[in-house]
Amino acid sequence: MKGDKHEEPEPGPEPAAPPPSTDEEEPLLEFHHSYRELFQFFCNNTTIHGAIRLVCSQHNRMKTAFWAVLWLCTFGMMYWQFGLLFGEYFSYPVSLNINLNSEKLVFPAVTVCTLNPYRYTEMKKDLEELDRITEQTLFDLYKYNSSNTLVAHARGRRDLRESLPHPLQRLPVPAPPHAASRVRRSDSSLRDNNPQVNRKDWKIGFQLCNQNNSDCFYRTYSSGVDAVREWYRFHYINILSRRQDTPLLEEEALGKFIFACRFNQVSCNEANYSHFHHPMYGNCYTFNNKNNSNLWMSFMPGVNNGLSLTLRTEQNDFIPLLSTVTGARVMVHGQDEPAFMDDGGFNLRPGMETSISMSKEAVDRLGGDYGDCTKNGSDVPVENLYGTKYTQQVCIHSCFQVNMIRECGCAYIFYPQPRGVEFCDYRKHNSWGYCYYKLQDAFSSDRLGCFTKCRKPCNMTTYKLSAGYSRWPSVTSQDWVFQMLSLQNNYTVKNKRDGVAKLNIFFKELNYKTNSESPSVTMVTLLSNLGSQWSLWFGSSVLSVVEVAELIFDLLAITFLMLLRRFQSQYWSPGRGGRGAQEVASTPASSLPSRFCPHPASPSSSLGGPATSLALSAPPPAYATLGPRLAPSGSMEASSSAHTPGEP
Repeated sequence: MKGDKHEEPEPGPEPAAPPPSTDEEEPLLEFHHSYRELFQFFCNNTTIHGAIRLVCSQHNRMKTAFWAVLWLCTFGMMYWQFGLLFGEYFSYPVSLNINLNSEKLVFPAVTVCTLNPYRYTEMKKDLEELDRITEQTLFDLYKYNSSNTLVAHARGRRDLRESLPHPLQRLPVPAPPHAASRVRRSDSSLRDNNPQVNRKDWKIGFQLCNQNNSDCFYRTYSSGVDAVREWYRFHYINILSRRQDTPLLEEEALGKFIFACRFNQVSCNEANYSHFHHPMYGNCYTFNNKNNSNLWMSFMPGVNNGLSLTLRTEQNDFIPLLSTVTGARVMVHGQDEPAFMDDGGFNLRPGMETSISMSKEAVDRLGGDYGDCTKNGSDVPVENLYGTKYTQQVCIHSCFQVNMIRECGCAYIFYPQPRGVEFCDYRKHNSWGYCYYKLQDAFSSDRLGCFTKCRKPCNMTTYKLSAGYSRWPSVTSQDWVFQMLSLQNNYTVKNKRDGVAKLNIFFKELNYKTNSESPSVTMVTLLSNLGSQWSLWFGSSVLSVVEVAELIFDLLAITFLMLLRRFQSQYWSPGRGGRGAQEVASTPASSLPSRFCPHPASPSSSLGGPATSLALSAPPPAYATLGPRLAPSGSMEASSSAHTPGEP
């Protein structure tokens, strides 16, 4: 026996097993085995206040429940506040900053118009037919004979209708329904006391129809003066449209309209102004516009440091039925902006000195998500017909003209004329008046969308004006003043008081206000508010937020691993049949999870067949012990030694 014991290791030495490591290696990623273990670890180690109470009070269920509810409510309140903060941030509020600056200022552009489009002597031939019909209309409606040559039977209404389209008519006003019976009862008394028509019971207007006369309406006015002026203006526009092919009237010389011009006590010259013609306001002169080589600068405020003009306002050659206002039209605007005399101008009174004091105000708006404004108008879906800097008025007038051309087939004469488009004339476009007034009504109610499309510019400069008036010249000085003006300009003023006007425009102070917008809630402000709320409810820091993020990540990882194990347990289950057993048997043992390599003594090994049991329980053979068979007893010993490692 002893000899056998010494001869036992001769077939070959067994490989030495590696010694077990005394220091347990820490894995790169480690996940907890259950949700309970994860939450206990989080509550014991987190820096969030109150979380430790969930573990310390675990032996007292009432305290644990109380702190759990309190902790969840605190979390809910904090994230509710977070929602409010994010909602405020994404609403993009703005703050208005008002800054007061003081420096030398660029003097704005000033446009002055004569209020008379053409001299009546030069337009009289074109207006002869219109004036004659207008005089006859005034006589028929109001018994007014301006030339003392008309008689009641000179021309009938039928003749007027044949001479010009859209004749001016008297239209009765229907009585209200509740007053109809009262009107019928008083018919007899009206016939007795007032045989003529009561002018309060009718209106003045003219009829406009579409192309095929299928739809008509009356353009009516309660005031006869307004009706006559609008009707005359409508026919005057058609006459101007026909004059486009003929040479324009000779421009009126500056000296015949402006007697004197001074800026900062220095006389003006021709390089300081530019000229353009307006269909209604006549010759207009713009001082200090963008074409001026040297823009005027104001270094001091006051009436002596601005623009001073002496204007001729006499109306001896005005168109009587068109120019019903005396004086001059003035507008203050930016150098690179067109002068919209109808929108922003004001009239000067003759025989008065008008002093206009200005104050500059700049507005800087935020675009993008913070406000509905445009930087330069490139993102506005309206073509700029003026070719100047974008302003809201430029866009609105261009939008109306574009719609006018598309709907009516012609351009309105008061707005720019695109290339290849004719101005409206009822001899060529017989229904343009119907189309224009319908379009004007849609424009005023914003059915055309012009006010919606034309956004405000993000950067704009405005001038606030305040006016003062005084009689000029005074009674004691008017004789020599008029005498000097007449000699200087070779012009004799017939009506001294109504023939001149004086205008002073100046800055009342060099301080100007800038209204700028800034984001009310920035990203820095948002993060600060979020941190304040987090500290208020939990008294923690940014690292605590990382701990919560780690907790969420661990929850997702544990959930994923649990789902993966459940899937593997269903796929690798031994009860799936022979195919499953063969797949498991053919898989190397080192690649199987530990849960699929149970202990040999485990009762689960008896569930499968013999082959399955051996494949799952037997370790790989010790190839070092395999050698030549020396004796039958060696075979038995080798067989017994092969089962020895599996024993407990």
